[in-house]
Amino acid sequence: MNSFSLGTDDCARRPGAAAVAALLGPSGVLIAVAILGWWIDRPPGPLLALDLAAGALGLLLTPLLLWRPVAATAVLTVLAAVSPAATPSATIGALQVARRRRARVAIAVAVAGVAAHAARGVWRSNGGMSYGWWLALITIGYGALLGWGAWAQAREALIRSLRDRTRRAEAEQGRRVAEARMLERRKIAREMHDVLAHRLSLLATFAGALEFRPDSSPEQLSRAAGVVRDGVHQALEELREVISLLRDDDPPHSEGIRPQPVLADVPRLIEESRDAGTEVLLREAVDEPAEAPPAVARTAYRVVQEGLTNARKHAAGQPVQVALRGGPGASLEIDVRNALTPERTTPRGWTGGAGLVGLTERVHLAGGQLDHQVVGGEFRLHASIPWPA
Repeated sequence: MNSFSLGTDDCARRPGAAAVAALLGPSGVLIAVAILGWWIDRPPGPLLALDLAAGALGLLLTPLLLWRPVAATAVLTVLAAVSPAATPSATIGALQVARRRRARVAIAVAVAGVAAHAARGVWRSNGGMSYGWWLALITIGYGALLGWGAWAQAREALIRSLRDRTRRAEAEQGRRVAEARMLERRKIAREMHDVLAHRLSLLATFAGALEFRPDSSPEQLSRAAGVVRDGVHQALEELREVISLLRDDDPPHSEGIRPQPVLADVPRLIEESRDAGTEVLLREAVDEPAEAPPAVARTAYRVVQEGLTNARKHAAGQPVQVALRGGPGASLEIDVRNALTPERTTPRGWTGGAGLVGLTERVHLAGGQLDHQVVGGEFRLHASIPWPA
């Protein structure tokens, strides 16, 4: 923003009574001192009336410096050419112009002020001081006013810039906080989506058993129905949490979120699949599983969970092999395999399903790699995740 726009903004703002009083007070005192200083050692003469009139007119014009600094200063400069009583108001006007207008306008006003005082010095004496020294002091005074005004203008511009930066920084911080909250909410919702998908696949397995084995014993039917009932209840609770996260504008509270899984939870996940009737073989050779970083443990758990879910959905009844190996300072290797059903050689969802797309992104965010392919009638899901030492 240039100095011209600064002056325009200042003119647009209407100064209050306090600003007018703050300007009139010093001006009145300086005008009175100028008149007394000139006439205290001189007998009254016809020029006294001129000085009193110039001082009164200068005092009346002083408030206009707040609205029209250039025009008011021009009139006061003309008065300063005929009377020392207008000098205080003219110099105050030069300062206002230097503070609120462009540099070339301020310089032109200052030059006019020096010229007006030089003209007055030709026909009115200067208290015994030589004309040259007096003119030099006037020039130095106006130069000081120019410097003071330029400094004040630069300071105001700096303060305004700092305030704008502060407002922008606050707005940016608010935006970042909102984005962080949304990303965290989506992350938690995605975690819970994986849990919900796993839960529903278990329910589908038990429901299929009830449908295709109606001749089971009452005890087995009762047990399967109980598992379905408990699973539906848990799935509804998890779905309610997901919907609450997506609707709530407040940051998610940690006490309302299920604990994030770790490597020690993988055996429990395997047991759930075995209870659902899936034959799962787990080979685990992990050094210090409790020391795995949260991101590594959580990602590994989701890989195993997605592999088991896909096996139940697309290769029901086929055995599943799960292998984990690795440790600190190396990578954590996760391998999930299952044979394909005879009627399906290319499993639906495995070559472009949303589950594997999201899982691939999750593994990549953890710095690892995810591969899945069908080899020799067997579907293989393999992930490698770095494990810092």
